[in-house]
Amino acid sequence: MWLDLFVSPSPIERKSEAGGMAHPRVRISPSERMLRALMALAGPHAELMEHSEAPWASVTFAGTRHSIVLHYQGWEACDAAEELMAALPEHEFTIPRTLVADAAVVRLDQNLLPEPSMTLELALLLLDDA
Repeated sequence: MWLDLFVSPSPIERKSEAGGMAHPRVRISPSERMLRALMALAGPHAELMEHSEAPWASVTFAGTRHSIVLHYQGWEACDAAEELMAALPEHEFTIPRTLVADAAVVRLDQNLLPEPSMTLELALLLLDDA
């Protein structure tokens, strides 16, 4: 599963891997925190197809713009996709030192045959809260 890529080892695992010496703690970026929170909101049926990130800045703010593509396969999964579409614009993300200024569904592809499926493209704007 994709989420395994973002799971860091526990302190006990780090200690045992180093022969008794603990590795320094890996800092999780705001982008990774946002992706984890989004996948939790998207539900277990969501499959992450694509994630891209680009720097963003205005005169007063700086941050990153994210484009995320999720795929849902099956009736239950499509129901979960509809729930995500309804919840995303008003969802309050809790990411330290970061504000999610905008979160929207920008594209929806839906198929009914041979099995129902939905592909959502999401756009999120993360601002640095310094």
